[in-house]
Amino acid sequence: MAAQASLPALIRKKRDGERLEEEEIRSFVRGVTEGTAQQGQIGAMLMAIRLRGMDAAETLALTRAMAASGRALAWPPAWRGLLVDKHSTGGVGDKVSLALAPALAACGCKVSGAGGIGQGRRAWAGVPTAPPHPPAPCPQVPMISGRGLAHTGGTLDKLEAIPGFRVTQSPEQMQSILERVGCCIVGQSEELAPADRVLYGLRDVTATVDSLPLITASILSKKAAEQLWALVLDVKFGSAALYPTQESARELAQSLVAVGERLGIRTAAVLSRMDEPLGRCVGNSLEVLEALECLGGGGPPDLRELVTTLGGVLLWQCSLAGAAEQGRERLGRALDDGSALRTFEAMLGAQGVPPDTAHRLCAGTPAQRRQVLGQARVCEELPAPSGGWVQQVEALPLARVLHELGAGRARAGDPVNPRVGAELLVAAGQHLREGDPWLRVHHDGGLGAGGRRALQTALRLATGPPRAPPPRLAEAILPPGAAAPAGFTPGRGDGQ
Repeated sequence: MAAQASLPALIRKKRDGERLEEEEIRSFVRGVTEGTAQQGQIGAMLMAIRLRGMDAAETLALTRAMAASGRALAWPPAWRGLLVDKHSTGGVGDKVSLALAPALAACGCKVSGAGGIGQGRRAWAGVPTAPPHPPAPCPQVPMISGRGLAHTGGTLDKLEAIPGFRVTQSPEQMQSILERVGCCIVGQSEELAPADRVLYGLRDVTATVDSLPLITASILSKKAAEQLWALVLDVKFGSAALYPTQESARELAQSLVAVGERLGIRTAAVLSRMDEPLGRCVGNSLEVLEALECLGGGGPPDLRELVTTLGGVLLWQCSLAGAAEQGRERLGRALDDGSALRTFEAMLGAQGVPPDTAHRLCAGTPAQRRQVLGQARVCEELPAPSGGWVQQVEALPLARVLHELGAGRARAGDPVNPRVGAELLVAAGQHLREGDPWLRVHHDGGLGAGGRRALQTALRLATGPPRAPPPRLAEAILPPGAAAPAGFTPGRGDGQ
């Protein structure tokens, strides 16, 4: 009752621009978790935080209180210093985690006598851990992933396009899978940071989704409860991202790195552009197929670049590579030599996929893979409305139309059609004649004239070839004193 009675005073204090003390923040989070705070009061506090902000100490206190609101995951003592994670702020065609988790596990399991630091994910993403019997530490990659809302797709939705895949695993089952396979991708337990689930649901309906301290606390409270050692964040910016500009994405990345470090997690962030889809495919089943191409050493260059860059940073963070560039090369070898793909197949089997299904998906021909996942009833190609040079294919119009066709959900619990998607048939710099096909759309009916017109707005043509596009990977945000990976503009995680 004390927390409930003091809540209006705390709301008033933050509303008036004053800072909240750590115990006051803990009191608010207790009210959220225990149900003594009314929804109207929680919404009022969220809006006060959105308008007045929080300093670094307040944000850290909020993150710690949310992490302590539920169960903390426990791992074997031998894994200490080996648990790492990757988190993405989400984007169109972002299937990175499907390739990154098994590639990291494959790298770690091939390292003899190397110590390291490990990981988890927006989903859990790459946890190098030691095997149950020494001598060789083996990275384990537990990814706790999310489902898609709005125009972005979720990792769990992509994996559930695979027949039999189970995203629900107990902590004990997770540990068993990690010991046997080295990676798993699962959904968030209801016991993990329960305060975040309440606040996350209310942020959408109170127009406070873009609050910097609330985003920071939401992401990192779950990572803290996962007992991580190291974390890499893929913070996207652009027309199809949460943050439209590199400057606003940098501000979030700096907040995440600074608070992550104060939580005792080795934290780094990479800023990546999200104006065009990542890779060539958008839609759950199609993205699984493209992730399999990447795991087999092929696939689109931009997807491979992001997978190996993030993985290289993680291997460097957990001391499994002397530098990020060395880690990147090592990730590339795991993709090229088949070890990452074999690890993915083992993960599928451990998470419920029948062995023959997992093998046909991972070792089969493209036609066999499509047969496993199923295909939409309609597959149609859109013609270029005029001739010209492709300047860009915008991600947001594609994602919105596919969402309407069933590829995404408007609210939690809505069904998703995994077969709906689109394949890009062109790339920037390519010359098209009027009528040339540029997009292949997969759907089960319902794409009318309005949807086709909306899709055509994604194709940007001009009379001349485009200038060289800026690199998709723009900047690295690191803790003070850390050297930036090769090819990146360095930034600091202390906000300076």
